[in-house]
Amino acid sequence: MALGLAYQERGRILMKFADLIEQNIEELATLEAINGGKLFSLCKFMEVPGAAMTLRYYAGAADKIYGTVLKLSKGLQGYTLREPIGVVGAILPWNFPTSMFFIKAAPALAAGCTMVIKPAEQTPLSALYYAHLAKLAGIPDGVLNVVNGFGETAGAAISSHMDIDKVSFTGSTEVGRKIMMAAAASNLKPVSLELGGKSPLLIFDDADVDEAAKFAFNGIFTSKGEICVASSRIYVQEGIYDKIVNKLIEKANAWVVGDPFDPQVNQGPQTNKNQFEKILSYIEHGKREGATLLTGGNSIGQKGYYIQPTIFADVKEDMIIAKEEIFGPVMSLMKFKTMEEAIKRANDTTYGLAAGVITKDLNVANTVSRSVRAGVVWINCYLLLDVGCPYGGYKMSGFGRENGMHSLNEYLQTKSVVTPILDSPWH
Repeated sequence: MALGLAYQERGRILMKFADLIEQNIEELATLEAINGGKLFSLCKFMEVPGAAMTLRYYAGAADKIYGTVLKLSKGLQGYTLREPIGVVGAILPWNFPTSMFFIKAAPALAAGCTMVIKPAEQTPLSALYYAHLAKLAGIPDGVLNVVNGFGETAGAAISSHMDIDKVSFTGSTEVGRKIMMAAAASNLKPVSLELGGKSPLLIFDDADVDEAAKFAFNGIFTSKGEICVASSRIYVQEGIYDKIVNKLIEKANAWVVGDPFDPQVNQGPQTNKNQFEKILSYIEHGKREGATLLTGGNSIGQKGYYIQPTIFADVKEDMIIAKEEIFGPVMSLMKFKTMEEAIKRANDTTYGLAAGVITKDLNVANTVSRSVRAGVVWINCYLLLDVGCPYGGYKMSGFGRENGMHSLNEYLQTKSVVTPILDSPWH
């Protein structure tokens, strides 16, 4: 884990770290609900257990990092080494503090790197508890360091520091640009960026209406819409459009917004006041630009940052609500005629993080999945993420991949070692 710590020991410590997380699930889920208004149940049964799963996945990979033997010319022998990249700076977003902590920390530690992790200033609590558990797990002092602070100071310091060898950032495209500039201006450290999204979900006429409506609704309204891969643009083929609209309105009317500790609640408050006001301003843009408000469109109550699940129909690609990432419970609903039209409109965005297609036609599913420019495409499902599945963006959604063995490679350097073989009997 620290440079030089045996890979078997790295794996053992990460396994213990995972065990400690499972032993403290109640406390960690509570911290996350307090941190950013996330549903306690979602944290307890999905996000926190997912952190332990991620640690175990990469613990198992720690002893499987190896190079290759090279076939060289001129009587040379060569091989490659896979070495830790060094000190990693990880800058986390506020929407999934636990998941993002371990999506970055687990592969970096398994690779043998040391880390400086900066949680978002809006959601600092759980990262401090994870640092405490890391020490109990046996991670040596100085290997995993949590530094709280604002992006303009702590984040900027990580991005420009001459002794940090790599930066991994998840957050907005705007901040991603600044991190790239700081990395270039300092020691040209490599950067991996998972940035914004405006993900399309394409629903074709042959889709099961109930299933399609469920995927569309949950894809945007899960976790308050504060998900970078949220299905914020829903394209429905004209033959079932009205049926899908009715199902979505029905689901929105049954959706319960309130206290994130209440097991009957489906949606808690937005993370902070700034985000709350930003989402409401986008809703007003939608109204002014001529989109049809089907349901929602307002805040709830006088206290707390609660927003109704909001669905706009008759949205055009040039409207602000269709172009910009809202990061809240706001769906843009659009109608299409042909597959070719749907693909063209789905790609009419500066982002390329995720997409989905709902159809019973395998040819349509294959064509769409190969035509849409996005890092992950879900077929007849949505929001199904797995630690073994690489995840990242095209275009202005960033570059680099998290999850899977691809992520481990983000924290490794390849070194070639060559030696002459004198008087070799064969080449």
